[in-house]
Amino acid sequence: MSRPLIDTLRLSDGYHARARWWRPPNPRGAVLYFHGIQSHGDWYEASASKLADAGFTVLLPDRRGSGLNQRDRGHVDSVERAVNDANDALNSLLAETHQSSAHVVGVSWGGKLAVCLASQLPQKIASLSLIAPGLFPRVDLTTAEKFRVGLSLLNDPDRIFDIPLNSPEFFTANPERIRYVNNDPLMLRQVTARFLLATRRMDRIVARFKTSGYNRPIHLMLAGHDRVIHNDPTRNWLRALPIAGVKVSDYPDAHHTLEFEPDPAPFIHDLTSWITSL
Repeated sequence: MSRPLIDTLRLSDGYHARARWWRPPNPRGAVLYFHGIQSHGDWYEASASKLADAGFTVLLPDRRGSGLNQRDRGHVDSVERAVNDANDALNSLLAETHQSSAHVVGVSWGGKLAVCLASQLPQKIASLSLIAPGLFPRVDLTTAEKFRVGLSLLNDPDRIFDIPLNSPEFFTANPERIRYVNNDPLMLRQVTARFLLATRRMDRIVARFKTSGYNRPIHLMLAGHDRVIHNDPTRNWLRALPIAGVKVSDYPDAHHTLEFEPDPAPFIHDLTSWITSL
């Protein structure tokens, strides 16, 4: 497995975000890879490395306030800021590779971010690979917690709240990976009220995606035992899109984080071979 270079991305508001780069010689294309709400780039190095081995320059940034980024933990000001950060990363990748568009991979919450980015900049996206994307979550805050978030947005928008996914069994049933998650010092466990509001507003962009003008290929990858997202509404959302080049890959025995399966090779092969075929 090829190892990444840890580097810094300077975002358009001056924030310095840590990111993993794979830079093979003479790249055939570019891949931008977004992690989930609690995870970070280290969780997905195996699949990113395979994409690099297939000849793609891969950029896997840690989202601001997560992973290796200690400043403003769990915070983003707005949905606009989140999408701008994604676009900043995309522009850095395209400048690096001299490509006009990039393949975008999004896992869980990162899948929602990928859809928002493609909605606003469809011409810069060569394809979308959505891995158990968080478009229709099964897990949510309680009614009481939502009430407290609402009050905080009026009085204390930077107040932090627990992410309701703090058990590793939401992500995997693999004992080795359960231990990894339990002991992961970089895993994000809390976010601010403004982060939660930004996430809610991302749902509105997802709901309007059908009219965004995006018409490039989409690959949806779903785990049969997913406790984090609803698979059927996600399939229905994909079927309703006016796009011919769609593919669905099912992993009936898998859990939410496909990378954490005892044998993730089939998933990684499917992801890599599909992007390579485009």
